[in-house]
Amino acid sequence: MIHESGEDYLETILLLQNETGSVRSIDIARKLGYTKASISRAMSILKKSEYIVIDGEGQIILTEKGLHKAKDVYERHQLITTYLVSALGVSMETASEDACRIEHVISEESFEKIKKYVNSL
Repeated sequence: MIHESGEDYLETILLLQNETGSVRSIDIARKLGYTKASISRAMSILKKSEYIVIDGEGQIILTEKGLHKAKDVYERHQLITTYLVSALGVSMETASEDACRIEHVISEESFEKIKKYVNSL
């Protein structure tokens, strides 16, 4: 079981990987505004849990397990944001911030209903 913060790190790694092609601890620290020590500790936990590997040059690479989890969290974030904006009229900024919290605790049933709604737009 991965904690909320771990899911956020995986999602951030995925986004950075898509933006720049490679990810290092310092990139994550800059993106999230955390200290390099905090990132290092988190990467150690993710590595032990087999969500990431770190190559000899310090590049952080999502494993298949990590990529699957990161994509799942990102999909939840995107769909919940879209739902809040389109169905409820929430501002994009607020919707994205709220989605970041909701994505970790929403039930599968509720998420599937939101997904069905958003996909019908």
